[in-house]
Amino acid sequence: MLRYNVRGENIEVTDAIREYVEAKVGKVEKYFTDVPEANAHVNLKTYSDKTAKVEVTIPLPNVVLRAEETSPDMYGSVDLVSDKLERQIRKYKTKVNRRQRRQTVEAPEPVDPDLLDTHVEGLDGEETEQLESDAGVEIVRTKQLDLKPMHAEEAVLQMDMLGHDFFIFEDAETESTNIVYKRHDGKYGLLET
Repeated sequence: MLRYNVRGENIEVTDAIREYVEAKVGKVEKYFTDVPEANAHVNLKTYSDKTAKVEVTIPLPNVVLRAEETSPDMYGSVDLVSDKLERQIRKYKTKVNRRQRRQTVEAPEPVDPDLLDTHVEGLDGEETEQLESDAGVEIVRTKQLDLKPMHAEEAVLQMDMLGHDFFIFEDAETESTNIVYKRHDGKYGLLET
């Protein structure tokens, strides 16, 4: 079951807004056979140009769902984010099912798409205060990651779901730390260590 942490920046989070967010974002629960215990972090922002931005992050045990949308209406932004989260889950489950059908004897254990099993945890890391090294390089944010074994295809899916340009992971076969990244031509690259 999802628990909600709804915060507002430049807006008061009323009971009506909170209930609407919970109803819309809660629609993702229908994609799970066993609904996991998780916190849905929702950040609502309003800007001086009368636009409203909604950011939702749901760190599940094996995958991180994240979406953000901006529109002229707060409720409209919530609708757009909800739709985006549902599309992410459907797209991911389709790709996992295809990969599972391709892997016959190779996979030691089957992938359960109903549990969204990507073997990724800890992507929300701990942020630290600004650090500055002696060389004059300013490090403004630090994250701690728990790397879980996965294949490069899974890492690309996770990178796309998070909206990042690169993703660090542990290769399931070689147990080495690798990086997948999005190239300027829209294709993907893999850096092996």
